[in-house]
Amino acid sequence: MFLPWFIVLTLTLLAVHICADNSCVFWSSAGSVVQLGSSFEVYCNFNCKCKGSMYSDDPDTPLSPKQFNSTTIYLNVETITEKRTYSCSCNKHESNSHCHSLDPCGLDISPGYPPDQPKNLSCIYKILKDESGVVNCTWDRGRDTYLQDHFVLRVRTVSGNHTEGPVLYSVSSKGTETPSATFSLPRSVRSISVWVQAQNALGSAESSVVNYTVSDIVMPSTPVLSQPECSSRKCIIKERQPAETQNLQIQYRAEQQQQWTTHPDSVVPMNSSQNIWSLEPYRLYHFRARSKFSTGLWSPWSSNVSSWTQEEAPAQALDVWFAPAPDFKSMKIYWKEAKMSISSGRIVEYKIKVYSRNLTVSANVSADVKSCSVPFCADCEVTVQARNSKGFSPPAKITTHQNKAEPLLDVRATAINSTIAISWTKPDTAATAYVVEWFPEGLMLEELKWVRLEQNYTRVVLTGLKQWECYEGAVYALYHESSVSRSRFEQVAALESVPEIGPEVKENVTGDKVIITWKELPRAQRRGCITGYTIYLENHKNNRTNRKLYSVRASEKTYVIKGLSPALYSLWMSASTAKGEGPANQKIKFYIVEDTQLSPLLMCVFAALMVLFPFFLWKSSAVKQRFRQFFSCLIPDVVPDPANSKWAKECTKDKGKMILQLPPGNAGLTDKEDETILVNVEEIFKQRCDTYIPTDVSSRLPSPTSLNPETELTTLLYPALTTYIKSFSHDSDSSDHTQASLDTSTTVGYISSHGPGNLDSQEEEEEPMHFFPSLNIFMEPLELGGKLTLDAVKIDCGDFFQNVYCDSEA
Repeated sequence: MFLPWFIVLTLTLLAVHICADNSCVFWSSAGSVVQLGSSFEVYCNFNCKCKGSMYSDDPDTPLSPKQFNSTTIYLNVETITEKRTYSCSCNKHESNSHCHSLDPCGLDISPGYPPDQPKNLSCIYKILKDESGVVNCTWDRGRDTYLQDHFVLRVRTVSGNHTEGPVLYSVSSKGTETPSATFSLPRSVRSISVWVQAQNALGSAESSVVNYTVSDIVMPSTPVLSQPECSSRKCIIKERQPAETQNLQIQYRAEQQQQWTTHPDSVVPMNSSQNIWSLEPYRLYHFRARSKFSTGLWSPWSSNVSSWTQEEAPAQALDVWFAPAPDFKSMKIYWKEAKMSISSGRIVEYKIKVYSRNLTVSANVSADVKSCSVPFCADCEVTVQARNSKGFSPPAKITTHQNKAEPLLDVRATAINSTIAISWTKPDTAATAYVVEWFPEGLMLEELKWVRLEQNYTRVVLTGLKQWECYEGAVYALYHESSVSRSRFEQVAALESVPEIGPEVKENVTGDKVIITWKELPRAQRRGCITGYTIYLENHKNNRTNRKLYSVRASEKTYVIKGLSPALYSLWMSASTAKGEGPANQKIKFYIVEDTQLSPLLMCVFAALMVLFPFFLWKSSAVKQRFRQFFSCLIPDVVPDPANSKWAKECTKDKGKMILQLPPGNAGLTDKEDETILVNVEEIFKQRCDTYIPTDVSSRLPSPTSLNPETELTTLLYPALTTYIKSFSHDSDSSDHTQASLDTSTTVGYISSHGPGNLDSQEEEEEPMHFFPSLNIFMEPLELGGKLTLDAVKIDCGDFFQNVYCDSEA
């Protein structure tokens, strides 16, 4: 019964102090600051009769308070976890106009914790001048109270036998920041005692007392460093401080290093210079320093100062390697960018020289170039040097003439966790060094990389490789006197999967075969090392589907399938890696049609008949005769012996005669030896020798006195010109064609059997004959029977007139 009467009394007292501008009064049973996670009640008392509402933070979302009495409502707050604002107001529609026109009321509730006991109280005495300094004390406040905390530092000082204090120094802090307090302290003070008291709205706490001897916590001010002065391997550091100290510590580190190096000399006089040795040329160094009295604490580190050391000429040779071009017309020289410890400065250019008996080539390239192509030579020396502002590096040499040495054994390349491990077994002869080179498959000259190892190594792990890329390379064992062995490795990938696509296929159908060609997959879609291809061939025949598979090596780019029967075919192709077969490309279709041409056997039979048919035709004499008639111009002139001809043998029984006699005199003829002498020859042809009637040709020749000097009788008188009688005779006795021709300087006439009176008329029917000098026609009569079938008749005038010069040009 006591609590309700207390609440009524409190409400009555509050009602007396109600402001005329407010419609209500709001309060909490635990106050405005409560402990985090606690539960309590909030009340709202209206100064007029109305229907009240209660809100929390959001005025548009009313709460569900309980009715305490006719003018008061309340709400139970359970386990508060954050700061909240509670408010009340009168409802406009359920209250009088005077009540709901007044302003609402409210209260902010802040949860938190009481302060913890301060711990780890620490004080430092910083000397600003020789006479005085300041003491800075810090402590650990404990957990966050989520409230505004107030701290009071209490200090008691002892100077000799005199004790003062405590002196209070107040500090306010909130959140998790480390609280601290600072106060001045003369250097005459020998010791101090300090402790801290913490307080907030929920409670208070006090730390334990800490006693300090001032000399133990004294600290000089932070040193100030000037800009260093550096040579190639030394820097001079200068520092200054307001108070004299006995100890100075300097640290330095290069630009790319994380760890600081402490200079060994740590005690130097005030305002003196400190020399820092053992530095590398052309390096950016950072320096810092701190100081300390003979007792006490080190000062904080100074701000960093930086400076470059000067350059020196490069001290070491470059790491150089080479690779010949596929055509061996050039070779590519590679070198690695020298480390700063090797270059000793900024490289401005590289110098490459090639020496041989017949060749000396020199070239200077810029500093950003790391390879160079030079003419290839089988026995030459290549040197590469780097140059900075101070000079050249020692030459790095490569000898292209290398003797074959003992190869390495058991060279293996294995993919391990996105890297490639290369291992080998040492040869029996100890090598001086090893070189491992690697590059993406087919890109040796473009992306060659290498590493040089000492003779004790038998394994190296390659990192920084491209994923899904196929690599190949070699391990070189280097011996003395330019002896080198090379052991290859290939088809290894740091990370591998099945190919993303299949090759694009082109087909060329010829008869019953198809020629398939394709290109390599793009590198990005190979997903590793291609180990082979698979060709799928499917035909559709007689409503049945037949499929065949053909395996092709990875190095092939064409394949021929023969002996295909006529049908419709579908063809597609896929690529494989060590991880499996990838998807196939799109199908292509082609037809194999029925072969309408002659088979090879029929073609051979036809060719044989074409060769044998002319041979059988040539056995026929009629064909031979016709052939000789039409192609006589192509048959070379042959001069046979007329004594062997059939005509001479068959017509020896006076069946026909041709008698040429020389007139008894040579009156009326010119004596000039160079005058052309013509001979008239008359031939008597009959159809056949057995039906020819012998006729004495010599009795019918005209007398020399009856011939015209311009006639052809002159030829008979001076048969000095070599004359030929030629007759074509065939093996058959039925030959009836005889041709006669005369040398270009000889006139040919027919010898008629009808007497001199028919000479003129016979000239119109004459046909040429060829005369061969094989028979002396003036020694005995020449009998002709039937047609003249002499193969050749030769008239040689040299046997008759030894003093006559026979020349067709006389």
